[in-house]
This record gives sequence, structure tokens and C-alpha cells, in this order.
Amino acid sequence: MKKLMTILFSFMLLAALGLAAQDSSQDANKQDQMKSDTTTKAAHIVGKISDDGKTFVSDKDGKTWTISNPDAVKGHEGHHVALKAHVSADTNQVEVVSLKMAGDNMKKDSSPN
Repeated sequence: MKKLMTILFSFMLLAALGLAAQDSSQDANKQDQMKSDTTTKAAHIVGKISDDGKTFVSDKDGKTWTISNPDAVKGHEGHHVALKAHVSADTNQVEVVSLKMAGDNMKKDSSPN
């Protein structure tokens, strides 16, 4: 009887470990998919920063993006700029890496720390 109980306990333990391993692999797949939705390279986009500095409207397609780090654009509210930013299409956000004033003779570069 002890031998049967030991075998049954071992089987149940192995089954539980197998289910836990399967569950963690599904979590890893979800995390990989979430990472792939965000651009790893910085994209160059031109448009206008809103007057409150929280959104950006692209010249190319008129799409509005939420700026995830508004401190990076401080002092450029309402300006037409060229951004170098990480774009997250799934959340409609941009993380500004650097910006330049867009215009004829304006070549000022402002990069956040």
C-alpha cells in the first residue's frame, strides 16, 4: 500500500510541475508579443506638439500620439518639430529620444538627459 501511495504522489507531483511549466511558457510568449508591438529602433517623425505638450500630431498621416515623456518636449509646446522617438502603435504613444525644430533655418537640437 505504501508503494502505491508513493507512486501516486510522485505522479501527481510530476503532473503539477508539468502544468506549471506550461503556464510559465505561455506568460513568456505573451511578454514576447508585447515587446514586438513596440518599435525597438527610434523612428523619425515630423509634426506638431500640442499646446499642453502631452500629444503630438504627425504631418504624414494626421495621427495623434500621446507623448509618454512630456518633460522631453518642455519648451517646445505648440511648435512644429522633427522627433526621433520610440513608437508604440498598440498604445498610441511615442517616447521622445530627441527633437529638432522643423523649419527653414532652425537647426537647434534638444536631447533629453
